[in-house]
Amino acid sequence: MLRRNVRLRREYLYRKSLEGKERLLYEKKRKIKQALEEGKPIPTELRNEDAALRQEIDLEDERTAVPRSTIDDEYANATESDPKILLTTSHDPSAPLKQFVKELKFVFPNSQRMNRGGQVISEIVETCRAHDFTDLILVYEHRGVPDKIVISHLPFGPTAYFQILNVVTRHDNKDKKEMGTVSEAYPHLILNNFSTKIGERTANILKHLFPVPKPDSKRIITFANQSDYVSFRHHVYRQSGGSKSVDLKEVGPRFELRLYQIKLGTVDQDEAQTEWVLRSFMNTSKKQKVLGE
Repeated sequence: MLRRNVRLRREYLYRKSLEGKERLLYEKKRKIKQALEEGKPIPTELRNEDAALRQEIDLEDERTAVPRSTIDDEYANATESDPKILLTTSHDPSAPLKQFVKELKFVFPNSQRMNRGGQVISEIVETCRAHDFTDLILVYEHRGVPDKIVISHLPFGPTAYFQILNVVTRHDNKDKKEMGTVSEAYPHLILNNFSTKIGERTANILKHLFPVPKPDSKRIITFANQSDYVSFRHHVYRQSGGSKSVDLKEVGPRFELRLYQIKLGTVDQDEAQTEWVLRSFMNTSKKQKVLGE
């Protein structure tokens, strides 16, 4: 298993090293295309490579014209099988944090909860890889209140870091009888207002935590972005009076998420490249919307 992980990591680093070469080749072909379209002479530095580059341009189509990156490869095989998620907490979790993670287990289908104990992050990631988990979710707390959630896609990343706000668990809700039991059917997803590049990236990370539902599933998971705060809601519905009458019932839990970092590697890789991070000066920018309008 150790040799396999070393080999996979070496392949990933090799693919990443090729990105710079592919990007340089793409820029050369772009300059030649532009010169031909505008009727200008070929740039002097590209005249020796002109014939070979033109031949490559003629063989390209829409999919191969733009160089692929490791970001494209991370979820390339995600549709071949359902996600398998491992849920765990920080060391010595409090009772409220344990309760919150128990409820998250019902939110994410095909998830398993593990007591953290004395394990370090690198050991947990190795366990996930050995048992073919696709994602690792870590939940942290501050003084008994959940305050951070980390979602790490395996085996190569990305890893998204979110702040958690306004957590209301099913256990804290007074109307437990009205909520009823949690359905284990695969849910339909609603991803609202993730219109920017980082927003689309975040929506892609979140949606791959859930398998494809059946058309008749009555369960709905909503991630709604407003001013870079993502509201999570969990509902079930039933049609009481025909197709035009729908009763919607919230079953919990509910909370808000705020993205503050995305890394290209897994959570155990301190050397992983940072794709995006929330800077302190961004908090004062009222006009800037990171995830959507």
